[in-house]
Order: sequence, then structure tokens, then C-alpha cells
Amino acid sequence: MDPLSHALGSYLLKRAAFPRLGRPATVAMVLAGTIADVDLLSAHFGPSAYVTWSRTFCHSVLAVLVISFCAAVPFFFLHKGDSEKRIAPRSVFVAALAASPLHVLFDLCQAQGVMMLWPFTNRRFALDWVAHLDLWIIGVLLAALLLPKLASLVTEEIGGKSKGPRGRAGACMALAVIVVYISARGALHASAVATLESRAYHGESLRHAAAFPESASPFTWNGVVETERALLEVPFSVGSSFDPDAARTFYKADTSPALDAALTTRTARRFLAYARFPRASVEKTTEGSRVRLQTYPFDPDFRVQALIEVSPTAQILSETLSYDFGARQP
Repeated sequence: MDPLSHALGSYLLKRAAFPRLGRPATVAMVLAGTIADVDLLSAHFGPSAYVTWSRTFCHSVLAVLVISFCAAVPFFFLHKGDSEKRIAPRSVFVAALAASPLHVLFDLCQAQGVMMLWPFTNRRFALDWVAHLDLWIIGVLLAALLLPKLASLVTEEIGGKSKGPRGRAGACMALAVIVVYISARGALHASAVATLESRAYHGESLRHAAAFPESASPFTWNGVVETERALLEVPFSVGSSFDPDAARTFYKADTSPALDAALTTRTARRFLAYARFPRASVEKTTEGSRVRLQTYPFDPDFRVQALIEVSPTAQILSETLSYDFGARQP
């Protein structure tokens, strides 16, 4: 999920669950709820570093504890000699520990996948329920942040007094709405996948199907189906008529010595561990063949591909991961 949603979600969680802890808890929770996205900086060190670090170690259960401690530890030493002003370290750590897993849970609901159980496994988990930038979630978060301020201004104008911590009721309501919204998207996702799996595609048996969310509407999904010979992409709406013949079809590359050799390389193995719906294409070059590996869904931040040059005798000439800024295709 985008950093703004993580920051707003952490701030509203603080308002809802820890309204009286003060500014240190707010700072610690916002830090703990957003700092996992520091792994996006790996993109500036190249696609290889990005594949290795993005949504991997920093998005694990182990990292939740480390991040929570790091976000809270600066406040352990504030006002150390003044017992009246000293901040309770345990309270700040517990507050940070509440925000850090919220980040992982938000990202788990998306399509890019997170390595929750690192270092025990490198498997990426993804529920495919919400988009990377979900306009509905951002709208709820902003409303919960701004409406209480407006309400307090109105209350002060008419001379009334607010009851309880300001914004707590709105924050609780917003978090509840988001839980219901994400749960509803989960149910719609299950229906979308069932729709994809219930159809035949060009007479071929289905190997794997997934439905990826669109930001604008919870009813609109982008279906991707893998058959024996092709990848098919078909946007559709849950509850509307579904036409499998309207799918865009991208045929897989035929088996060849160049492709077989390319798939044995370390670069290909790393890419295939990262990719959910990989697609290979083979191009003839003056030096032999170029094997290109791409994936769907695309990462919303950086699109990575594998390029492997193979000689006419199936010898590997070069292999690399690179960013793909070309035309959109699976």
C-alpha cells in the first residue's frame, strides 16, 4: 500500500487505541507503521537489489519486532532524570508494536506479495484484495482525519465542550469501515476467482487463475489466466456478464534449446521466484537469441524483467535483470 495510507492508518490507530499517550507514541507509531517501505530505496541500487529487498525482509514478522523496537528506542531516554515527565518506554513500544504489523497486514491484502515468514521461507504471500493505491481507503482515512477537526471547530464556535479524546470516535469508526471494506473485497475476490475458474479458454485446460483489484471500483477486477499454451488477461466486473473470448491472449514461447538454456541460469531462477505469472519470449539476434522474461501483475513501483543472451549453440552469453519501461504486456 502507498506510504500515505500507511502513515494515516498508523495515526488513526494511535487515536483509536492509545489516545492519551501523547506525542512520543504518535511519532513512534507513524514511524513503525511506515518505515518498512524503506526497502523501496533498494530500487536505486538496481533491479537485482530491488528483487532481493523489496517487500521481503522488512515486511516479515521478525522485522515487526525489530522495527517496533527501533521506532520506540529513542524515547526510552527522554526526560530520563525527571520522573514526572519521563515517558513510559513500555507504553511507547506497545504502541509501536501495534502499528508495525498493521503495515504488513495492509500489504498482505495486495497483489505484490510479502515475505511474511522470512527467514524460515522465501515464499511471498498475497491476497489480491485491494489495489496498491486504493482511493476508497484513502478517502476514509482522510475523512477520519479532517472531519473531527471540523467538528471541533463547530463545537467551539457554539460554546460546547467535546467529550473524550478528540477524534477517537472517528478513528474507531474509520478503522471499522476499512475492516468491513477489505473483508467485502475479499468476498468479491473469491467470487471473481470462481468466475475465472468456471470457464474454458480456447478449449484448453486451466492451470492457474487470479483476479487482481482495480482501485476505482471494488466490483472491477483484472483476471489473469494461465493455460498450457498461453496467458490470458480479461478485465471484468463481478455480477456482470463474463465473456472469456474477450480476453487478450499472449502465447507462450515454444520450447527451444535457447529457452531451455536460459531457464537454467541463476538470473532466471531468481526472476521466476519473484514472478507470479511469468512469460518468456525469444527474439533472434545477430549473436543468437535473446530470452526475455516478464511477469504479471506488474509491480506498481518498478517493473523488472530478465534478459538472457544465448548463442546459437545454447551457450549463455550474458544474463541480467533490468527495468522494463516498454509497452504494457504480460
